[in-house]
Amino acid sequence: MSAAAPDGGDPAAERHRRILALARGAGRVTVDDLAARFEVTPQTIRRDLNVLARRALLSRVHGGAIVTSGVDNLAYAKRRGVATGAKAAIGAAAAALIPNGASLFINIGTTTEAVAGQLVAHRDLLVISNNLNVIDLLDGHDGIELVVVGGQVRRGDRAVVGALAMRFIESFKVDVALIGASAIDPDGSLLDFAADEVQVTQTIARNARQVILVVDASKVGRAAPVRVGRLDMVDYLVTDQPLPEELLRACHEHRVQVIEAG
Repeated sequence: MSAAAPDGGDPAAERHRRILALARGAGRVTVDDLAARFEVTPQTIRRDLNVLARRALLSRVHGGAIVTSGVDNLAYAKRRGVATGAKAAIGAAAAALIPNGASLFINIGTTTEAVAGQLVAHRDLLVISNNLNVIDLLDGHDGIELVVVGGQVRRGDRAVVGALAMRFIESFKVDVALIGASAIDPDGSLLDFAADEVQVTQTIARNARQVILVVDASKVGRAAPVRVGRLDMVDYLVTDQPLPEELLRACHEHRVQVIEAG
């Protein structure tokens, strides 16, 4: 039986308040963890999360909820703390797809940074990135040549974006593009929050022979306003949990190889 509210009020309202506090502290909450914490059924937690989502206080994602609306993303530093275990597993699985001697683009994103961290044992890589965090991660490692994309630096996440960045990227044709997305619709639409970031992602994908998309399960079914593209621009999708049936069908339709890490 779930505990009553400490002031004798509505237990559901108190639970909602505490769920929000947990979500704001961690960036994300899951149904299973909340059910165990509050000693209620998963169905009760799903109803709670749906109520909070209807009030625009949380956004529902597969298996839980995150603190964001459909038009605003979490701050970049906060995103680093969301699904860290999943991102580490995805990073290792995606890095295993990249052979020694390859040339690659690495786009902005905390999941793409997790992949970059797994590339330090590779040899003879050429890494071109508009993500200054990736450059810092790989700087000084033997066997990795780094090229920084030129253009405007966005302070919030240290991404290089804008027309100059796109023209710079178009000077290359690489083996692999490593990209992320803020959201994936069940129909296979890839979505993001910032139009300038989307334009760079599209340019990166067009100028690579193979595209690897890395996303954790929290991105599936999430809302975001700007379309990056569809799954037909992707060769591999690396994630951490089984995909919903509709999205899995879309991957098969577009011949996207799905890799479930861990």
